[in-house]
Amino acid sequence: MFALKDYQTRALSALSTFLSDARSGSVAEAFQQSYLDQGLPPIAYRHYDFGELPYVCLRLPTGGGKTVLASYAVSVVQKAYLEQDYPVVLWLVPTNTIREQTLEALKTVGHPYRQALENEFGLDRLRVFDVGEVTQIRRQDIGRKTLVIVGTLAALRVEDTSGRKVYAYHEDFEAHFVGATDPENKLDRISEKDVQENGLRIEDIGKIKASFANLLALHQPLVIMDEAHNARTKLTFDTLKRLHPACIVEFSATPDVSATSASNVLYRCSASELKAEHMIKLPIVLTEHKDWQAAVRDAYLTRKKLAAEAGNESDYVRPIVLYQAEAKNGEVTVEVLKTHLIEQLKIDEREIAIATGNQRGLDGINLFARDCSINYIITIEALKEGWDCSFAYVFCSVKDVKSSKDAEQLLGRVLRMPYAKRRNSEALNRAYAHLASPDFAVVAKQLTDKLIDMGFEAMEVAENLVQGNPNQNDIFDGANASFVRTEPALRLELDTKPELSPDLFANVVVTETKQNTYAIEIKGEVSAETKAQLLKTVTGSQKQQLSAQIEQHNLRVAVARAPSQRGEVFAPLPQLCWKQDNFWQLLDNEAFLHWRGDWSLLDFPAELPHFKLVQTEHTFEVDMAGKKLVYRLADQNQAYNWDWVPNAFSENDLLFWLEPQVRQIGLIPAQLRSFLVKLIANLTKSQGLPLTGLVRSKYALARAVREQIEIFRQQAANKGFQYALFEDNDGLETRFDHVFEFSPGYYPARPPLYEGRYQFSNHFYPVIEDLKESGEEFECAKLIDSHPKVKHWIRNLVNRDGASLRFPLAKGWFYPDFVVELLDGRMLVVEYKGKVYATNDDSREKRAVGELWARKSGGKCLFLMAELKDAQGKGVFQQLDDVIGL
Repeated sequence: MFALKDYQTRALSALSTFLSDARSGSVAEAFQQSYLDQGLPPIAYRHYDFGELPYVCLRLPTGGGKTVLASYAVSVVQKAYLEQDYPVVLWLVPTNTIREQTLEALKTVGHPYRQALENEFGLDRLRVFDVGEVTQIRRQDIGRKTLVIVGTLAALRVEDTSGRKVYAYHEDFEAHFVGATDPENKLDRISEKDVQENGLRIEDIGKIKASFANLLALHQPLVIMDEAHNARTKLTFDTLKRLHPACIVEFSATPDVSATSASNVLYRCSASELKAEHMIKLPIVLTEHKDWQAAVRDAYLTRKKLAAEAGNESDYVRPIVLYQAEAKNGEVTVEVLKTHLIEQLKIDEREIAIATGNQRGLDGINLFARDCSINYIITIEALKEGWDCSFAYVFCSVKDVKSSKDAEQLLGRVLRMPYAKRRNSEALNRAYAHLASPDFAVVAKQLTDKLIDMGFEAMEVAENLVQGNPNQNDIFDGANASFVRTEPALRLELDTKPELSPDLFANVVVTETKQNTYAIEIKGEVSAETKAQLLKTVTGSQKQQLSAQIEQHNLRVAVARAPSQRGEVFAPLPQLCWKQDNFWQLLDNEAFLHWRGDWSLLDFPAELPHFKLVQTEHTFEVDMAGKKLVYRLADQNQAYNWDWVPNAFSENDLLFWLEPQVRQIGLIPAQLRSFLVKLIANLTKSQGLPLTGLVRSKYALARAVREQIEIFRQQAANKGFQYALFEDNDGLETRFDHVFEFSPGYYPARPPLYEGRYQFSNHFYPVIEDLKESGEEFECAKLIDSHPKVKHWIRNLVNRDGASLRFPLAKGWFYPDFVVELLDGRMLVVEYKGKVYATNDDSREKRAVGELWARKSGGKCLFLMAELKDAQGKGVFQQLDDVIGL
């Protein structure tokens, strides 16, 4: 059964919270609050002249499942913002190829994309249309079924709308506009040109045009935009404004970051998170070869070894090689390469498929089928857009990558992980590239740029682009262990000999070659002085390229120096446990609800004291504790009849709809149902709110009920927390039979990553999440890094399952800032708090649970709530000394 990955769930949660806040307040304020909720510094929201329309982007690297996330996003937007049972969705994709693939998936019963929509709206309440099928939309379906229309932005994006069918009059749309009014004058009108082309009458000029674009504008669709970063122009914005959408959500690996049209990136996911969730194969083992025959041979051998490993897997995996040949005017054409595979490597011709513009050897073939014989695919340029086969493991190019962008484009084809789950063999968790180019630095530079285009951060590329060894007889020696890195050497070939200071010669070797050029080999990091001298030997674009190679080399050196990359292990940390029924279990915040007996929702009043309905002539307003939501009537010419309930809607009907909307883990169903029965009776009878008003605002009502239940739940948890930590903690222990472990290859950091000039020596992982190169927290990290009793430390992640150390609080979790392993084997947890926050309630709770964890560990664990200056005037370094001891 398909299930969302954790990072996808977090992205949807961020979208839901943002839209709920935007629904009852300012879009800009909701956007900034979302950044604060994620622990990130807020940035300005760009309106693009759309007013209060929510227009945001979710950024996921290639392979992150953007399309399935978009499918789930429809119901998130529907509930959190649109508050419609059955919305109209316009799903825009960049090309016709992607349109056909997306359309097929959304129309196929059982496909994860469609299943996400069916689970929310039902099989019989969902219709999917191609943009060319929209005349089939019936008036009675709108508002009664969710309608998803898939098209390309190009089909809509024109300056002169008269030339496009979506803007043209069509008699099949006439029924949709019977009785329609346009008080805001947002719909296109029939023009003289329409009369001439469509046989309309002169007297029809000026009336609302029965067009598809007007139909969308009339019902204000949700717009889903796939890979929209290539179309963020004034014309695109003007096109979207014509459709009057209610909300726009983009999905992109590389959002536009230009000053004028930068996307409102609401949530960013990193390649490290995809790797941690087993969505993509990493690292990429890149091997450069001096000739194409060697590259082809080693790619063949790599597949052969992988196939042997795949035989031990529990499910079917058949590793495939993608070979890139040269065009007809090249040396190694498709025919030459195929002949080489058959005659020299003795590969059966039935195992080879050719996929080029003229030869379509993959058409109609299911590469995932067990009886499929294809193990090698030869192509020239990038395979068609959207081509996706996770069995592709090895990429081999016979062309010099310096002159081929297609090599970069094909790299992404070998990154997706089969079945999106970790393989038993470590070799099958990696991707492989064999390139006919003798210069690793140049190859790495080209592929680094492409990976960044695919959504990787620069440090992530340095960590996950690994140099293979073409001279190694068995390329899988040690394949089932993590890579142990050594500091790479940088090799360059320059036309001019650099002038280097004598003290640099220990790390730099300069050799004059027979071609009157100079071979440069630099061990370890390239210093600023060495870099400056090297750059003097080149000019123009070569200077920029050389600078980028040096920067990427230095990143690879920094990666190699991280303890996790040198084969070191971070000691496990014991966790707080509580005793229940004579068994020790991990302590979580749910335990606090039951510390003094099970809590019951029926112990609290079934009331919503801050929920109000206010009637006006054409609207009604919901007030939830100062959060106001306005609902406008569909027909502006009628006053609202509070006493009218559609289809004899009863209180029981409202109950049956409301219960699943507010259901939560840990709530006893019978208690919840009884609570809701009393609540609805209280609202309609005691508070005198009309049932129609509650039905019309049912999404706001569900939100208010969820918030009220959370308030009651929090009150119960607070009591349990206070009792457990301060009155009765004999049932708590820090136990070493329940430990948390930081895995060497598992640090799913999210941007922004630390890129400062200060080089940390002892951070366990190569990357550090969310640490600015200034401020008190940065200074605290430096002091930890340089402390003589620290072995290594970790900048702890927040809300990353399996990768974050956390302690339970009455509400949520406490993720301390730093986790430290000391040289003597003890473990130290440090939470840094600025002066303003050091004494608030939140910090007091964190201090209490951290100190309890340390106190119950028998001296093996330490906890410090660090401040710039403590009550005794001691700085952070002295505070560290005091807690660590002599």
